Amino acid sequence: MKKLYLFVSVVVAAVVLLTACATPTPTPTPAPTAVPPTAVPPPAWGSADKPITMALAPSATTQELLASGDAIAQQLSQITGYTIKTNVPTSYAALIEAMGSGNAQIGWLPPLAYIVASQKGYADVGMAVLRNGSDHYGFQFIANVAQGFTVYYDPSKGKDTADAKTALAQFAGKKPCWTDPLSASGYVIPAGVLAAAGVKVLAGAWVQGHPTVATSVYLSPKGEICNFGATYVDARSAIAKNFPDVNDKVAIIWMSDAIIPNDNVSFSKDLPTDVRQKIIDALTQITTTDAGKAALKAVYNVDGLRAVDDTFYDDFRTYVTAMGFDISSYK
Repeated sequence: MKKLYLFVSVVVAAVVLLTACATPTPTPTPAPTAVPPTAVPPPAWGSADKPITMALAPSATTQELLASGDAIAQQLSQITGYTIKTNVPTSYAALIEAMGSGNAQIGWLPPLAYIVASQKGYADVGMAVLRNGSDHYGFQFIANVAQGFTVYYDPSKGKDTADAKTALAQFAGKKPCWTDPLSASGYVIPAGVLAAAGVKVLAGAWVQGHPTVATSVYLSPKGEICNFGATYVDARSAIAKNFPDVNDKVAIIWMSDAIIPNDNVSFSKDLPTDVRQKIIDALTQITTTDAGKAALKAVYNVDGLRAVDDTFYDDFRTYVTAMGFDISSYK
């Protein structure tokens, strides 16, 4: 019995000794839980990091447009709190592409430029410009009186004395001054009226901007630049400061009815609806202040704005198509 007890004691002592000498198995440390990075929200439209760009149609000199546009942008910024910049693209086509490429979110678009931008899915109209209380306007054919053209417009009565075919026949074989290939009143509609009247003219001089057309005609007593031009009614007033006798030297040969929608304020597709509405509300407010009225008057002779939607241009689309301009094929 003593031997058995001694044997068990020895075994127990050995087990204890072995256990004490064994290397302990480390307890595994759990891997740290990955902490996802904090999401940084993208900058908001109108912030300093994501300013809104307002593009102006190049229908006058860039310097004049930028000065007037900056005045409007400053007032919009004061009302909305948005950071708004202005620029003037080099052509109507460049203006359209700016709306589609994200380089402009607000565009002061001429009517034909708008329907092309709308067709391409680049822009939505928000407001139409008012001039003298009207949202449509006409165009005029003008010429230097020294060239001897017969005048078929009576300014005292404010109407033509002959139809387009009769009045414009004298331009056959003559050189016109045009503004831009996408100008409704400075090229597309006047050229369509000439074609409808059967009047074939020479290739035109592209001089960019209605005031420039009026200036070119003024400086062409012998057809130095062109024999006649087409502008909105009445672009001569835009150069009267530099040429006080412009109405004496440049005559309106024939004038159309008010068939062309005025310019508009459009918005790019990527600008959120609430931002658009805030800008529309701010523009509406600007039209009620003296400073706002002065800025709008300076940029495009604007005396008011009214909210419109795309249907405002339905009749004009039909008319432009009748003039031979294929909106859907424009690239």
